[in-house]
Amino acid sequence: MRNHSESALRSARRLRREMSLPEVLLWRSLRDRPMDVKFRRQHPLGDYVVDFFCSAARLIVEIDGIAHDMGQRPLSDHRRDRALMDAGFRVVRIPAADVLRNADEVADSLVRLCLASPPPSGAAHLPPPPMGEDL
Repeated sequence: MRNHSESALRSARRLRREMSLPEVLLWRSLRDRPMDVKFRRQHPLGDYVVDFFCSAARLIVEIDGIAHDMGQRPLSDHRRDRALMDAGFRVVRIPAADVLRNADEVADSLVRLCLASPPPSGAAHLPPPPMGEDL
């Protein structure tokens, strides 16, 4: 999977300005690199923008609000997850309600997941983000 498309980069920049409350709360817990684990927020990968990304663990974190349970969204999310997993990433979906209940606990669980399990075998690491990006 290529690093990212131009449209994904534009979307990521917009989404960083428009993060949902659960995303903001989780970012507050992850932004200072707990236990030296770095996460990026609203990170472009290929044609997608993922809510949070830990490059070292090749872990994608998606925060799912109620909209993810409606209409074609579950099928769309499943296809997207499959494409990302096929590209060598792990995808974790967390209900927004869990983050609202205790963002620090969710962040701690994610950090432990990154530290406890190596990235998928044979997965190539991505190049660094574009210069000047606010991640």
